[in-house]
Amino acid sequence: MKRLAGLSALALIISSTSGCAWLWGEDGYFRDRGSDYLEATQKPPMQLPPDASNVKRLDPLLPIPRNVADDNVKGEFEVPRPLPLAASAEASDFSLQKSGAARWVLAQRAPAEVWPVARQFFEDNGFRIAEERPQTGEFNTTWQRFDELSASMADRLGGAASSRDSEIRARVRIEPGVQRNTSEVYVVTVERKAGDSAEQEFPARSTNTGVDAVLVDEMLASMTRSAEKGGSVSLLAARDFDAPSRVSLSEDGSGNPVLNLGADLDRAWSSVGRALEHGEWRVEDINRSLGLYYINLAEKAEPKNKEPGFFSRMFGSEPSKEEIEARAERYQVRLSKVGDSVQVTVEKNINTVAPADVARRVLSVIQDNLG
Repeated sequence: MKRLAGLSALALIISSTSGCAWLWGEDGYFRDRGSDYLEATQKPPMQLPPDASNVKRLDPLLPIPRNVADDNVKGEFEVPRPLPLAASAEASDFSLQKSGAARWVLAQRAPAEVWPVARQFFEDNGFRIAEERPQTGEFNTTWQRFDELSASMADRLGGAASSRDSEIRARVRIEPGVQRNTSEVYVVTVERKAGDSAEQEFPARSTNTGVDAVLVDEMLASMTRSAEKGGSVSLLAARDFDAPSRVSLSEDGSGNPVLNLGADLDRAWSSVGRALEHGEWRVEDINRSLGLYYINLAEKAEPKNKEPGFFSRMFGSEPSKEEIEARAERYQVRLSKVGDSVQVTVEKNINTVAPADVARRVLSVIQDNLG
């Protein structure tokens, strides 16, 4: 009814405006007021009574610029286009974080997008990748002398290492950040004398702080330059980054559908979130600490950066909150750590599992979008 009334009002406006000078003409309600300021006159400055004392000086609220144009000129005036705002040099998707001696890169991007950028940085500087595990967000380099790296990297690392004749090996770890679609990139290195064949394990925390700091700083600078130049992201690498090694849809002992993912909880959370974003339903909320995605099957997925149009707002084509609540079909997708894998289930609420047909439909969509 509301939509019909809005369309009727629009039709009435359109039919009545044809040839109506009172609406669009020079003296109409919607006339162009762009040149009204040319008719403004200058008033004398405000004067205070002679007996006023200890009064704060009154400065003009809207002073007239000294280079104002001649106020006697009449006619239309075309307002020049504003100059574009200069981008802030500090605005970046990547920033340096510190805690004591530890340093890492915080990226305002999902781990799947940061993975190929971090890997490319090491390859561009002469590092050789020994092994990589996209499912856990880690890759390691081989043992290398400084003269095997790029000249600039060799100079920087040589000054921070204990000896220029040593060899180093690096491990890079990319973890999901505290906020959704953010990442934290950590670098840990080990060092040994050149020619020494003894294998060394990577420490849990950075001990070779000088070398690690150089790599983190150089990686941050490289990522920032890549972002400023509009560097592309490898979609294949992004897809494979957190893709579970095993995915199977089965049933638990009570016959409830369960999706089993061969991944740690962080990777599973990231991949399931991306699968839901590519799905057909709306994700209304998340709770990372409880491992829950809250979905509404009655609403379509909401496009990013979608703003309602003028007519949608004016004539009520967007559903009201009452209409959304009346037709809502809310469920929660839960991720639970079970041994070395993660189980994904669908619940109506914390005490009630979803109907089997609904759970299977949701989990099947997630499974299809994981690849």
